[in-house]
Amino acid sequence: MSSLIAYGLTAEYRSQLLGTDVKRPRISWKLKSDRKGTLQTAYRIQVAEGDADFESSIWDSGRVASEESVLIPYAGPEPSSRTRYFYRVKVWDQFGRESEWSEIDWWETALLSAEEWQAHWISPESQAIDPTAEPAFLLRKSFDLSRGDIVSARIYATAAGVYELYLNGAKVGDEELAPGWTSYNKRIQYQIYDVTALLREGGNALGAMVANGWYKGRLGWENKSNHYGDRRAVLVQMHIRHRDGSETVIASDESWKAATGPVLFSELYDGETYDARLERKGWSEAAFEESSWSSTELLDLSYSRLVAQENVPTRVTEIMKPVSVIRTPEGDTVLDMGQNMVGRIRLSIQAPEGTKITLTHAEVLDKHGNFYRGNIRTAKQTVVYIAKGEGVETYAPHFTFQGFRYVKVEGFPDQINGLPLEAFEGEVIHSDMQKTGVFECSDDRVNQLQRNIVWGQRGNFLDVPTDCPQRDERLGWTGDAQVFAATALFNYNGAPFFTKWLRDLKADQLSDGSVPFVVPNILQGYNSAAWSDAATVIPWALYFSYGDKRILAEQYGSMKAWVDFIRNQGEHEHIWNTGFHFGDWLALDAKEGSYMGATPNHMVTAAYFALSTRIVRDAARLLGHEEDAVYYGELAERIAAAYRDEFITPNGRVAAQTQTAHVIALVFDLVEPKDRQRIARDLNEMIVDNDYHLTTGFVGTPFLCFALSDNGYHETAVKLLLQQTYPSWLYSVSKGATTIWEHWDGIKPDGSFWSDDMNSFNHYAYGAVGDWMYRKIAGFAPDARGPGYKKIRIEPDYTGGRLQYARVSYETMYGTAKTEWTFIGDKIELTAEIPANTTAFILLRGAMADQVLCCEADLSDAEGIVSFR
Repeated sequence: MSSLIAYGLTAEYRSQLLGTDVKRPRISWKLKSDRKGTLQTAYRIQVAEGDADFESSIWDSGRVASEESVLIPYAGPEPSSRTRYFYRVKVWDQFGRESEWSEIDWWETALLSAEEWQAHWISPESQAIDPTAEPAFLLRKSFDLSRGDIVSARIYATAAGVYELYLNGAKVGDEELAPGWTSYNKRIQYQIYDVTALLREGGNALGAMVANGWYKGRLGWENKSNHYGDRRAVLVQMHIRHRDGSETVIASDESWKAATGPVLFSELYDGETYDARLERKGWSEAAFEESSWSSTELLDLSYSRLVAQENVPTRVTEIMKPVSVIRTPEGDTVLDMGQNMVGRIRLSIQAPEGTKITLTHAEVLDKHGNFYRGNIRTAKQTVVYIAKGEGVETYAPHFTFQGFRYVKVEGFPDQINGLPLEAFEGEVIHSDMQKTGVFECSDDRVNQLQRNIVWGQRGNFLDVPTDCPQRDERLGWTGDAQVFAATALFNYNGAPFFTKWLRDLKADQLSDGSVPFVVPNILQGYNSAAWSDAATVIPWALYFSYGDKRILAEQYGSMKAWVDFIRNQGEHEHIWNTGFHFGDWLALDAKEGSYMGATPNHMVTAAYFALSTRIVRDAARLLGHEEDAVYYGELAERIAAAYRDEFITPNGRVAAQTQTAHVIALVFDLVEPKDRQRIARDLNEMIVDNDYHLTTGFVGTPFLCFALSDNGYHETAVKLLLQQTYPSWLYSVSKGATTIWEHWDGIKPDGSFWSDDMNSFNHYAYGAVGDWMYRKIAGFAPDARGPGYKKIRIEPDYTGGRLQYARVSYETMYGTAKTEWTFIGDKIELTAEIPANTTAFILLRGAMADQVLCCEADLSDAEGIVSFR
């Protein structure tokens, strides 16, 4: 058995990828080795079509001399639609060892051209069922399979709306809220399901249930619906492959039948009403009597916009049990889930027919302990279940989600004597991303902050990166996403998630380069610095975290167009001083009655103009666009010079005396080296003079601690993090928060609330401090010389002595990396573990090389140490 093993194979970041229209998927693998310092020197990939017979493989890379093991493009023949491809890998290392072949993995293609769709978009006949009716539509088709020699069966399906599929009475797949939210007028995802095990010889039936969702439902705070269309529809195509190679195709058409059922109302913001008395038992089974059902009709919707599922599916990822039942001073009966979560309640009940149970959802109780919904605004977040009276009934909403910790229960049988906790479960719902990062330190309050960051991400990464999951908004705000992206990509593998969302950003970008405030764009607002810069910042973050050049190539035109748009604004080529901007949103130095901080908007626009231009310059270099690299490099220099002329005084001070103004000047590298020390000192004094409190908003907060740590004031940054009184990160923790708040004082010290107008208690933007915690406290980061953690920087800053230890574990594309430092008496012990085929640069502050031991040996004798000084 070889002690060198290739394992953990993925194609396009996923193992066993069922259904993709990526024609050149990229293959990745990890290495295990029993020798320290193992580096791959060569690899070989084999791909077989249809089965795992590699003797007749369709592509054999041969031995390729390379250390690369991440995102290697398949380079074989053009793939066929609806075909499974098996692949395996072997590797060689610098010790002359050759591994055995890895375990086999596979990907399967979807429909690779629009012409392959035989199905039609169908909806209930409008004369029989009102297309604007609130109840969810049921559509069904029965069919016979006279042959039982089924080898495989796949369904390719989507909806104008959100849908669930059923086959022979069983729900198909475990996805929720499919097809997800894209810029539907340009792109609609379809899903692929393996239903081989659900088919039977003889009679079968397919069923689809479809509700409004994002396509037709209410979105935004202006009570507008029908953003993409005014009729729900489904598109279903099933291919059944028989042993002799022949196929049977079942596709949606006019022969399908339609009705309504028990889902009387379902909206993302408002909840769902379900009358179990109206259930149509067996409606997705072959024997169901459908004579009373109406006909369906075809809708003229596009096929060219269809793309195979890009993001990881939205699923139920965790089951939560309520921790207590509260009887409020006002007499309400309220479940406490113990955690502000996003998802739904599953209810189990035995009750007489017609019993009506109402579940109303909220994030917090008020200072008197009463149920509080003011910050939910017009979103109802209410679920109603009407019992059918037949034994134990179990129900969870189908087509909605709520943001909540507390649930007011009304109508439960014998409720006055207390609720049985076992009758309720909380189902946590979000995009089912792979968890990758873990951070912990010696301060339990900071550990709670990290949990709040993670829960905020889980709640708001529900197919798109939303700003909040509870009120009448839940939109993909670009500014929130870009400031949080680096933190997000530590906690979870967000490559498929952001790849899909960036394609929507590009789709919604205007021909002049304008980038919307929200993606998908239902607000028709465009072009705010720091918000629209998601077009450049997030592709670069993906490259830095995963070494993903393809996403840079895909988005490169969009990135350039955005920078060119900025340059064309106003009279000053290098200072963007026109138009509306959010500025340092929700900063505490704002004028009374304003949401915008005191930092001049033009400082923010100029800083982000410089940042985005540098990103485009660097992307151009990586992609081989040398003329662009020179052009944008020179432009970036002129922007920085114009920034200094406009916003830095002749004696080297920042013109605007705000924390954020100093932060962006330092972190965005917009000041002369001779002025950096003074500006950093001024920022430090601002923090110290304010008793280690911040005043920053959405723009300044993510970078505040970086500005301090990187310029000699790490101890101030740590004190700032550990500050518990308002305003601070730990203030919300001290008030019992389990997610990140939108406002520093969402709940004020006296227990009252910030304005109901905009007071989310699950709003991840300020959680962007996590990136600093991982990089500066734990000291763990990818190295720019080897993006994607091919090269790792381990550079903890433990100065100040306020923390006794910090540790990180992170699942890179190469394997698990870990680092931990801890004080042992007056010494520091640092443990680092990096994956095979990577290298790490480790900086030990205050240490002398001749006094450092590695595995009880001097550095010169320690195995795996390449060099030291």
